[in-house]
Amino acid sequence: MPSSTPAPEPSRAHPPLNPPSPGALTVAVAQPVCAPAGRPDTVSENVALHAEAVREAGTRLVVFPELSLTGYDLAAPAVAPADARLAPLVAACAATGAVALVGAPVAEADGRESIATLAVTGEGAEVVYRKMRLHGAEVERFSPGEKPVVLELDGLRLGLAVCADAADPAHAEETAALDIDAYVASTLYGPGPAQAERRDGHVRDRAAAHGVWCVLATCAGATGEYPDSSGGSGVWAPGGELVVQAGTDPGELVRAELPRR
Repeated sequence: MPSSTPAPEPSRAHPPLNPPSPGALTVAVAQPVCAPAGRPDTVSENVALHAEAVREAGTRLVVFPELSLTGYDLAAPAVAPADARLAPLVAACAATGAVALVGAPVAEADGRESIATLAVTGEGAEVVYRKMRLHGAEVERFSPGEKPVVLELDGLRLGLAVCADAADPAHAEETAALDIDAYVASTLYGPGPAQAERRDGHVRDRAAAHGVWCVLATCAGATGEYPDSSGGSGVWAPGGELVVQAGTDPGELVRAELPRR
């Protein structure tokens, strides 16, 4: 486990990543098809789609969108890291040596609930980050995370963000102050050119302002309460140059390399 400081459509085939450069961390950003919300098998179907994406990616790190295991359904029950439904994803990570960052609502021991990022490996799952900047109706159910978090993976320091976190320059500034190599955001943006411009502007500006890689996994197509969303998951280099970006279709994933310092 990396250390941290506090009948759907098939996915598209993509060419394999070239042999990684020495010392580089291979990363994929996925925008999987999302199972319809509110059904008994919603999480299980999404887990199967996540596992398929991890196996297809063939990378060390695979990043998924906000609330990816349930879809953006603010009424979805919390998912425990030890939930047996996660077993196929744990198995996919074990088979590929991957770490998958997935999104779900989680419950705390004191009864509070959070919008969280879970890190899944071949050993299991754990909560590694809780969304700090809640948005809209989220505040009616969820409590905000208390502080920025860095996930250390293979010598790289990954600062984590969930959706509205990445839209707030102060969050990136607080996270970058922890000496990060990359700012990794799991998000949801609505469809259309204006939202696409807003999405790309957020991550481009964070990469330029802090001189770090920016990794964005965002929803595509329907997700929970949203009938459509933007797609456009991608990776931006330090300085803000776009390296690779998916299109608008659900089921796409793209890959990149993040060199170690």
